Amino acid sequence: MSIQTKQDLLQGLFTASPSNFISLREQGKEKFLSQGLPNQKSEEYRFTPIAKKLEQAITRFSPASPLSLSKEQVENALIEGFEGDILVFSNGYYHPEFSSRIDGIEVSILSEKPNTPIGSIAKPEKDPFLSLNQATFSDGVFISIPSKFICKKPILLLNLHQELDGQVISPRIWIEVGDFSEVTFIEQGCSLGNSPYFVNKVIEIQGGVQSQISYHRIQHEGNQVIEVSQLETDIQRDARFTSFYLSLSGDLIRNNLSLYLKGSNSVGNMYGISLLQGKSLVDHHTCVDHKEPHAESNELYKGIFGDYSRGVFNGKILVRQDAQKTNAFQQNNNVLLSEEALINTKPQLEIWADDVKCSHGCTVGQLDEEALFYLQARGIEKTTARGLLLFAFIAEVVDKIQVESLQKYIIAQIQERLGSTF
Repeated sequence: MSIQTKQDLLQGLFTASPSNFISLREQGKEKFLSQGLPNQKSEEYRFTPIAKKLEQAITRFSPASPLSLSKEQVENALIEGFEGDILVFSNGYYHPEFSSRIDGIEVSILSEKPNTPIGSIAKPEKDPFLSLNQATFSDGVFISIPSKFICKKPILLLNLHQELDGQVISPRIWIEVGDFSEVTFIEQGCSLGNSPYFVNKVIEIQGGVQSQISYHRIQHEGNQVIEVSQLETDIQRDARFTSFYLSLSGDLIRNNLSLYLKGSNSVGNMYGISLLQGKSLVDHHTCVDHKEPHAESNELYKGIFGDYSRGVFNGKILVRQDAQKTNAFQQNNNVLLSEEALINTKPQLEIWADDVKCSHGCTVGQLDEEALFYLQARGIEKTTARGLLLFAFIAEVVDKIQVESLQKYIIAQIQERLGSTF
């Protein structure tokens, strides 16, 4: 993409900004102009043709506007049986009128918080879509959980999206969790139409000392959706961060998830399930950066790919020289249900310390026909038997979900996708 084309793209997205964002957005603009949209010659995007997809789906770029929501739309989008607090967004804009008032937690508009350190964790030079978001976001949300605060109920971040004439949705969220606090977030995206749209999201999470943070993400939007999601976290000593991603649909979905373990005895857990059909493509790019000794990370992603769907997994574990006594585990396992389905997987280890325990690996295979025959021979109908085997394959990851209503919802979604109940 030429400099002029990049400038034209930005020109359509660059709008008036609150004064406290001007410097930040100029920095993002400068970085994006030097990077440009990645093509398949870019190592980090060589299996993900996102620039081509954007050119095909959107002919003119403009900043998204908030939707006029109804209470019924919000209620219809909620996870069945969900019990917790809700923060509602449309096209990246916060709707306090449909959101819970959570006692003890601050939820504010970013432009009303002049000293918020947005951009301090998610550095624009790391990824062109991160710099594009920083150059073009118009506002965002600031969420602060004070020290020693225990959130007894999960917080649902409900994102309602709808394409309107090539609009680009650029959400920006800053979350800070105080020392000794506990919180669980669930992020859910919902399409309010069948048209293509582009979401370019950045979320930064700053975890305090001995904090406990869980972040679950459900991706089940329209089949024409293109989305890039950046989640960047800082985790301090004695803290624990756990993420879970469920990817069910979309045209092209790119998930960049980076976890910086910046204190001793910190723990990072990253889990994911991709269950795809049609022509969907989901790309999980993860990075765990061990900066201090005596820390632990566990990463387990599993994928089931049918029809012409494609998966990409690129997971990196970086153990720095001072991070002695690190324990790091990474595994990516996949099942292909058709000859046309494809997975590109690349687990990586980069170790600069000499007293560590680290392992990584990946597998790609097909459904075990002998096991399927064994179940059928005992009177189990083929579709049910197939569903049982596939669910057994991903059950290890499903068991990691600690929110009961969310786990039930995810199991129901998996059963529907596999075409059987069990």
